[in-house]
Amino acid sequence: MTDLIGRYDYAEQRAVGVYWFTMDRAESLSFMDSDGDCYIAMDPWHLGTLAEEKTKLAHELGHCETGSFYNEYAALDVRQKHENRANRWACKKLIPEDELKKAVQKGYQEPWQLAEYFDVTEELIRKAICWYKHGNMAVDQYQ
Repeated sequence: MTDLIGRYDYAEQRAVGVYWFTMDRAESLSFMDSDGDCYIAMDPWHLGTLAEEKTKLAHELGHCETGSFYNEYAALDVRQKHENRANRWACKKLIPEDELKKAVQKGYQEPWQLAEYFDVTEELIRKAICWYKHGNMAVDQYQ
């Protein structure tokens, strides 16, 4: 498992700038400039827990690492494709499939238990379970 500081260290090693800003419409976002440099903005005042911060940071790093960016004019299916790529990257880094199986074998069964165990949001746990079990992130189809 990776802790929050590990995610910030990863960003620093990859030369991804992470900055804190007050944002009205987002908790976090990522941006790649014309030189290929990636930047992440996070609004810590809209993040209620360290697990949320860790999850959001990993998601934004997922955009940077996979090059999954879109603009405000992109069609919804294009946006979802890029969001899914970022979420899959975050799942692989924060909740590797083999570690998830080990946690379940140890008795962590409920999404909230697994979220606490991995120190991530329940939403990301549900996406990881869906991804590893069904090969997609359509969480709402499997509840």
